[in-house]
Amino acid sequence: MRLMPSVADILKQTGPLTGAELVAKGGFTDVLDLWRKCHAAHLILRTVGQRYMRLDYAVEGYARLSPSIRREFLTYTVIGLASQREAIEVRAIRLEMDITAISREKLDLARESVCVALAGLPDEPLLLQHTTFMLAGDIAYNMSHRVPRPEKSSGLMVRGSDLDIIVVTTDDLPTADVRALDEAIYRQKHYLLSHPGIQEEIDYVLKPLSRVKEQLTFTSFEHMVACKILCECELLYGSPFLFNQVMDLVAASGVRDKLNALQATAKTKRTLAEQILLDMGATADADAYLHLFYTREEGDEIY
Repeated sequence: MRLMPSVADILKQTGPLTGAELVAKGGFTDVLDLWRKCHAAHLILRTVGQRYMRLDYAVEGYARLSPSIRREFLTYTVIGLASQREAIEVRAIRLEMDITAISREKLDLARESVCVALAGLPDEPLLLQHTTFMLAGDIAYNMSHRVPRPEKSSGLMVRGSDLDIIVVTTDDLPTADVRALDEAIYRQKHYLLSHPGIQEEIDYVLKPLSRVKEQLTFTSFEHMVACKILCECELLYGSPFLFNQVMDLVAASGVRDKLNALQATAKTKRTLAEQILLDMGATADADAYLHLFYTREEGDEIY
């Protein structure tokens, strides 16, 4: 039976690695066990990027932090020996630059896709006046990655973070134009997903301003999720005036304070979960927090 190499032995040979690189180099199969081992006193963990809130109906209180503990460890964390402190910082800076570059590339692709969708429509000037396209998700937080994952409806593999696009129209945009826009965006979604050289996923929702106003009442779980998405949005394309109108409605609704309270609770739960999961003797308690460690499908969050 082949003995597994120790984390320290691998790092001595390779220098600092991300969690995913460490898994690949050592052939580790239990990521939770490896994560625990990497919190030893002779090792240093350096995590880049930021944590932000997701709303999950299966979580008590709905709020949890993203990336999950597992995803953060595998994709956004550099591990090294205490004697490799300088090399760890260099590797972390390079990792952060890579994540920024991926986010920028995905943002450019999202904007290009919207432009292509609109360019094929006869009423493009009208749509540009009555529609705003907003970007959310990993890209908005500059946290995009390229870890392969299956797209839910087709099972086709896509390259990491999807392109989360929220499309808001004025209430008086003709139904025929709304339908044509929806179909045009969907064609771009299919093209990006099926093209072997691209394999990216557009996850979008198209809604009128009246729907935004209804969601800002914050009276259901779906409303809460939509509000959270609106609060993280940035303008991608289309009418800046309509975008500002949406943001003014968000500010006046008071939902940011409600979401900040949920995020504070999620941070507290995350800290507690990490403490309990690191305690090898707290097996029973740890089971209650495994949902914050293992990556869940996070693509069902746009309403």
